[in-house]
Amino acid sequence: MPDPSVPPTPPVPLAALLAREDLALRQIAGPSDPATVIHWAHTSEMADPYPYLLGGELLLTAGVHVPEAAGSGAYFDDYVSRIVAAGGAALGFGVAPVHDTVPRALVEACDAYELPLIEVPPRTTFSGVARAVWQLMAQARLAELRRVTEAQQSLAAAASRPDPVPAVLRQLAQRVSGWAVLYGPEGTELAAAGREPGGAVPRGLAELAGVVRPVTARGTGFSPSRTDDPAASAGPATGRPGTAGRAGTSPSQTDGPAARAGGPAASVGPATDRPGELADAPSSRPAGGPARGADRTGSGSPATTGRLTRRPAPPTVDAPPSPSSTTRPAPTSATDTVAGTHLAAYALGAGQGFVLGVASPEGVPGDHTIASVAAVLLALLTGEHQSGSGAARSSALVRLLLGAPPQDVAVLLGAERWVVVHARPDAHAPDAVAASALGAALGSPLVDLAGDVVRVLVPADREAQPQHGWTLGVSAPVSPPEWPAADTQAARALARARATRSALVRHGSHPGLSALVPADEAEAHARALLAPIADTPALTDTLRTWLSLHGSWDRTAVALAVHRNTVRQRVARCASLLDTDLDDPDVRMELWFALRQ
Repeated sequence: MPDPSVPPTPPVPLAALLAREDLALRQIAGPSDPATVIHWAHTSEMADPYPYLLGGELLLTAGVHVPEAAGSGAYFDDYVSRIVAAGGAALGFGVAPVHDTVPRALVEACDAYELPLIEVPPRTTFSGVARAVWQLMAQARLAELRRVTEAQQSLAAAASRPDPVPAVLRQLAQRVSGWAVLYGPEGTELAAAGREPGGAVPRGLAELAGVVRPVTARGTGFSPSRTDDPAASAGPATGRPGTAGRAGTSPSQTDGPAARAGGPAASVGPATDRPGELADAPSSRPAGGPARGADRTGSGSPATTGRLTRRPAPPTVDAPPSPSSTTRPAPTSATDTVAGTHLAAYALGAGQGFVLGVASPEGVPGDHTIASVAAVLLALLTGEHQSGSGAARSSALVRLLLGAPPQDVAVLLGAERWVVVHARPDAHAPDAVAASALGAALGSPLVDLAGDVVRVLVPADREAQPQHGWTLGVSAPVSPPEWPAADTQAARALARARATRSALVRHGSHPGLSALVPADEAEAHARALLAPIADTPALTDTLRTWLSLHGSWDRTAVALAVHRNTVRQRVARCASLLDTDLDDPDVRMELWFALRQ
């Protein structure tokens, strides 16, 4: 039997064609299944149309091939069985000029084999039916393109939010009416959105993600037996449109993680559900009904089950390596069907191990394109920003751990002067993915997630800019030995930014009075002046913040995350211990000078 080629246009529901009043078509036999779809219309007057069908057709005939002695039913049984064996979606019989009515034996045969039979009235031409099919296909294609375009816009907008990764996952889950998951290199679930399906679906999706995860990220060689289904294997492209990069699976597989691995995400189309493959998209083949029975022609055609014509096909593997191989290139995408749920997994980036998993109730045309756009965005958001090579950063870390001074290590990082950025999100606590995205936006992969604050070490030649949804404090440019001081500057700048509700505050770097006094004398004066409160960090921090905010109780409370009465009590305690009047501007100036040392 010839293999089908699914056209690039979406399939058309048979019900939509029957609803066209200008055609006046009427179904007179076979199951009335709303899921029945047709891929094209074809006219043939051959007694055996099997060799000329690809599958999914609405076959149109006027009955010219029907012999006069065909009333017994044997001819129509053979005729209909051959259409079903070829994968035909429906049969359209034209009334007049050959036959005044649809032969009763043909109606009975279509009922027996559960093939939809459509009566075409005399005033409706076959070319008119074919034109209507293509019009419906064009409308469906336009609706699909509009849906994909709207999804692309919403995903791009989600990627620009302060929490880009969860926002993209939420938008993807909404667009495909399913569940979207981001898996880390170790296979852990980092983030998810949408309603999590029950049963074996979450486990099946996690196993499918393991198929596309690079071997180096998995840490072990690939083996199809890693899943519960020993038939799960990656396979080469089938060469048929709509089945690019799919591996065949045994017909006995009805459920479980029998993953069909694909090639590049952009090349994977809807499944075709041909013999030896599992159904994962309702649009991929015509819908039918329950078992139609064995082929009655005696030609050796296989029996059909459900809506599919299946013939046994062994699993195929994409260049299977030896069991000891650890360099097998993983596919970039894979699909499967578990418990009636369509699963898809997409590898993100260049072998870093992040995987996007999507579970949707059914494979709707356009879902793959939408998921591919989300995969690209997530790859950018989760990818390591290459301001320097990963090897150089690893070397710098090792040297620091082994006692090398920062100035010697900084050379490996590609810059001589740096700024430290402290950041806090406006709406929620930061996570590792959001911190990585912030680092990429600031131009540095050197990110530290420390509680509710993200610290980023940025080369000084890359000016930190305000980031939507974040409050930033930026230190003055410093050399590596001054990194600890810059860290303190950034923390104070962030506190001031939060207190003044500013998106970004930079530590002042212009020369001040301290430049006129020798550093050792300034430090000695500061120690003597602040000695009464030096042993209580809470008092010095409160006094410094209060002075920097011009004595504002409310702003100081916001900056320190304490109650305003606490600020009043601490400032009063400072005034008492220092035995000074904090309302005096000269006193404030002298204390500020000391606190800055």
